Amino acid sequence: MSVFAAIVMRDIRLALRQSGGAGTAIGFFLAVLVLMPLGVGPDLALLQRIAPGTLWIALLLSVLLSADRIFQADFEDGSLELMSLGLIPLELTALAKALAHWLTTALPLAVAAPALGVLLNLSPQLVLPLWAAMLAASLALSLLASVGAALTVGLRRGGIIISLLVLPLYIPVLIFGISASLGMPADGALFGASMLILVAITLACVVLCPVAAAAALRVHLK
Repeated sequence: MSVFAAIVMRDIRLALRQSGGAGTAIGFFLAVLVLMPLGVGPDLALLQRIAPGTLWIALLLSVLLSADRIFQADFEDGSLELMSLGLIPLELTALAKALAHWLTTALPLAVAAPALGVLLNLSPQLVLPLWAAMLAASLALSLLASVGAALTVGLRRGGIIISLLVLPLYIPVLIFGISASLGMPADGALFGASMLILVAITLACVVLCPVAAAAALRVHLK
């Protein structure tokens, strides 16, 4: 097994054993979906209109809730410093840890969100485009979160600062995610264009975010 795959599998095993960050994110996501209908009231038409936006915002915030765990535990016990001296560049280590975060938190939520949209009276016509858009963008969410986690890895209450740093970067994902989710029933061309932009954002994040995260980690490890 390569070092990259070993880091991914190690973080997945730790996430499954501890279930702290992922469990909190999933619990928050479910709480939003359960409480939102109670807050909106019995107006099912209004609930159906706001369902796609509610699902996207719940996904973004849920991913952010567990972002500080991407590097924090390894930084505190010294594992991250050992990884920085390992056989692969720190950029690949950052990518592996972001990938593990995606597999344990963002991806399960992105897969489950459209199905759970039934709690928000989500239109059946929107389930497939919403599912496709969230799958295309969920990896970008974890990669952007890893940059915020790397910038705040040595700080107390880093979770709040991560939110302030990363939320502005989530805005393009949110805009084109909503556009793709609503675009297929109204205009197939709009759905296709929005999906292409989401995929482009994700590919750009795959290239740029590990570099930015590794640079931030090197500052903290000096």
